Amino acid sequence: MSTENKITFKNFGISFQQKLVQIILEERVFADQIEEVLDEGYFDVQYLRFVVREIFKYKEKYELHPTHDAISTIFRTNFDDENEVLIKQIQTFLVRIHKSHVEDADFVKETALDFAKRQKLKEAMIKSISLLQKSSFDEISEVINEALKLGTDTNFGYDWIKDFEERFEIKTRAAISTGWPDIDEICDGGLGQGELGIGIAPSGTGKSMLLVHLGARALMAGKNVVHYTLELSDTVIGSRYDSCITGIPINDLRDNKDDVYQNIRNVPGSLIIKEYPTKKASTKTIKNHLERIIKKGESVDMIIVDYADLLSPISRYKEKRRELESIYEELRGLAQHFACPLWSVSQTNRSGLNQEIITMNSISEAFAKCFVADFIFSLSRTMTDKAKNKGRFFIAKNRFGPDGLVYSVSMDTASVAISVLGQEEINEGMSQRQRKDHLREKYKEFVQSKFKENNATN
Repeated sequence: MSTENKITFKNFGISFQQKLVQIILEERVFADQIEEVLDEGYFDVQYLRFVVREIFKYKEKYELHPTHDAISTIFRTNFDDENEVLIKQIQTFLVRIHKSHVEDADFVKETALDFAKRQKLKEAMIKSISLLQKSSFDEISEVINEALKLGTDTNFGYDWIKDFEERFEIKTRAAISTGWPDIDEICDGGLGQGELGIGIAPSGTGKSMLLVHLGARALMAGKNVVHYTLELSDTVIGSRYDSCITGIPINDLRDNKDDVYQNIRNVPGSLIIKEYPTKKASTKTIKNHLERIIKKGESVDMIIVDYADLLSPISRYKEKRRELESIYEELRGLAQHFACPLWSVSQTNRSGLNQEIITMNSISEAFAKCFVADFIFSLSRTMTDKAKNKGRFFIAKNRFGPDGLVYSVSMDTASVAISVLGQEEINEGMSQRQRKDHLREKYKEFVQSKFKENNATN
């Protein structure tokens, strides 16, 4: 279809149009919505018009939303007689967008919909002029109302039939490594997009050190990390990152300033450390700050909150444990909203101070934190362990693989060096199976107590 003398997306640029086509291909609900108002002629690039045309033809013919593979196959097999350059452009485009992510998808969708709906409304108004001369007021009303209805939200949920192909697409979690190969192995590569990971440790054991290690490993992998500190100053956290990445002990950083700078200036990722006073920031505060970062054109690959228990709840409850539960639910929501992993830590109650293995039964105040998180591990360090720079990780919960495992840890807090030495046998007379059964029983008891509590309330 010719674009001559026709309003197009040209002013938005090629990148915008490419992102729009990618979203139409990847999101069935949005494709259904914009199809009502989209004219393929709005695209001023021929190969994008071809892709959009085939997406909608496929939807109409099979009553299913096409996958990347389906569209790629169509352009490999059905267009032998077409211009070779055009087909090459299409194939290159499809390869490039496969497994890529549109960072500003909401902006692209909103802008494209607004543009297309305006054009449909203009067409309706032009048509109404001729109807006005005939005094067809009811018909004018109908034409305008129909135009206003086009392109409205059609998201009724996941359609079991129409979205059939989606269930068979190989999905990647885009996990970010923990920096501990043994831990990555059991959690499918690390923590993924929209997932919440929690470290548990008693006071003075090194909770903040754990988060710095996780952030530093992400930075070394070229990721952009935003680290929120609610207890320590931003410069203290920054110094710990310096030490963790360079290997220079924290107390020696000042004497090795030039070496530190030369090491960290070449780190491929970026780090923003934001300090808030204890209990003065909420998840809403964090969300607003992250949105300001994104509006500046920066991406956010990992969020770290040190630590969640020190956030202020958005909603107030009589019981502290309910406030804590809501905070962890909101953190999981943040991870999902920004499509990136979020790490935080939680403090154990006093029973965890001298335990060799800390289970979820030792989590302070709100046991329900465990239900929201995707991955939970605890760090235990007795006085003897601290003297020997040792400790233990206990994998308390793992949605992506086995749990109930114990790992020996080497932990030098002087240089924020934390490494996993290997898996241990579980002591205290318990086998792995017994430990898992014990944890499951704890879950069961909690669910039953919540059920009784709700019945009593009602």
